[in-house]
Amino acid sequence: MGTDVYLLGHGAAEEQRLVRQAQELAADAIWLFDQLDIPMGARAIDLGCGPRGVLEQLSARVGSSGTLVGIEHSGDTLALARAFVAERGLHNVELIQGDARATGQPPGSFDLVHARLVLVNVPRPEEIVREMVVLARPGGVVASHEADYLPHRCEPPCAAWDRLFELYQAHARDHGVDLFVGRRTHRLFREAGLTDLQIRPIVHAYLLGHPRRNIFVQFIDNVRAELIDAGRIEAKEFDDLRSELVAHLAREDVLVISHLFFQVWGRKPSQAG
Repeated sequence: MGTDVYLLGHGAAEEQRLVRQAQELAADAIWLFDQLDIPMGARAIDLGCGPRGVLEQLSARVGSSGTLVGIEHSGDTLALARAFVAERGLHNVELIQGDARATGQPPGSFDLVHARLVLVNVPRPEEIVREMVVLARPGGVVASHEADYLPHRCEPPCAAWDRLFELYQAHARDHGVDLFVGRRTHRLFREAGLTDLQIRPIVHAYLLGHPRRNIFVQFIDNVRAELIDAGRIEAKEFDDLRSELVAHLAREDVLVISHLFFQVWGRKPSQAG
C-alpha cells in the first residue's frame, strides 16, 4: 500500500476478479464472522476493502446503529466500492482512500479490525499487522484471512504451470512480497500483541467448472506485461506456456488445489502489560 504497488495491479480484469471473489469467498467470511460475536452497534474497519470484499456482510453485522469503515488505496477501486455501497444502500459504511499501514484513524477506536488477502499481495506485511492491532480498542478483536501458495498446484502436474509459477514467484520477490505469508500470520499477530489467538486452515479442490479453477491464469495475466518488460520471458514463450496451461486445466481429469488459507483472529489485551 502507500507508494507500493499491489502485486496484482488494478486493471479492469483484476477489479472484476475481486468483484467475483467477494461472492466466491462469502461462505468463509460468514463462518469467520460467526466466530467473532460482533454486536449490533459495533464499530468495525476493513483494511484493503477492494471493490466490495466483505463490506456487505460486515455492514449487516454491525447494524444500522454501528459503523463500518473501509480503507482502500486505489482510487479506481474505491470508486467501484462507493458505487456498490450506494447500490446496496449500506448507509452505515464509510469509505476512505488511505494506506493500510497508516490509516489515519484514531488508535483504539474499533471493536473489530479485519483484512482479507492483503498481506499476501504487498511488501512489509508486519507494518499492516501492527496498524491493525493499534486500531483495535482494548479487548477488541482483530481478524485476518490470508493465503499461502504452498499447495496451489494442479494434479496431474503441468510443466507450464511450474514454469509460470517460477516467474510469478520471482516477480513477487522483486516487489518484496511473500507468497507464503499465510503460515506466518499467527506469529505476526502474536508478536504485535494479540492474545487468545485462534487459527482455522482452509483448502479447497477446484474441479472442472469451478469459478476459481483458473485463478492462477488470471494472476499471471495480470503481471504478463511486467514479466516481459523485466526481461524475464519473451512474449511468445509466455503466450505458449499460457495456452498449454489453459488446455491442461480444461481437462476433466485435472484437479486444481487451492491456496492454503489461514483465518486467524484474536483479542487485543484489555490492559497494557
